Amino acid sequence: EVELVESGGGLVQAGGSLRLSCAASVFTTDDYTVGWFRQAPGKEREGVSCLTTRSGHTYYSDSVKGRFTISSDLAKNTVYLQMNSLKPEDTAVYYCAADPRMVPCDHEYLDIWGQGTQVTVSS
Repeated sequence: EVELVESGGGLVQAGGSLRLSCAASVFTTDDYTVGWFRQAPGKEREGVSCLTTRSGHTYYSDSVKGRFTISSDLAKNTVYLQMNSLKPEDTAVYYCAADPRMVPCDHEYLDIWGQGTQVTVSS
């Protein structure tokens, strides 16, 4: 079974940047949906961005479109989330999730989850 490990979270000032990494134990030849989700205290888990590993589809939520970029390096079994122009409202625990099917970027559809990494944006 695929295991996911996130890294790259931290504390940054508003307007700054961070790059999150999601390292998978293996991505097979299936067209995985891999995504980043976030959850702030007292809020529901939100789909931030997803991609499909073979067909190259991408999705961004309106709240991050134009600021965040998702990418993958399949040689390293890693998916990245480059976060620029960070805002205090981006503060949350960010989770990487994956599924070996092409599914919507919705936490209800992805079955494999990492442990999460904290992102804190100070004003």
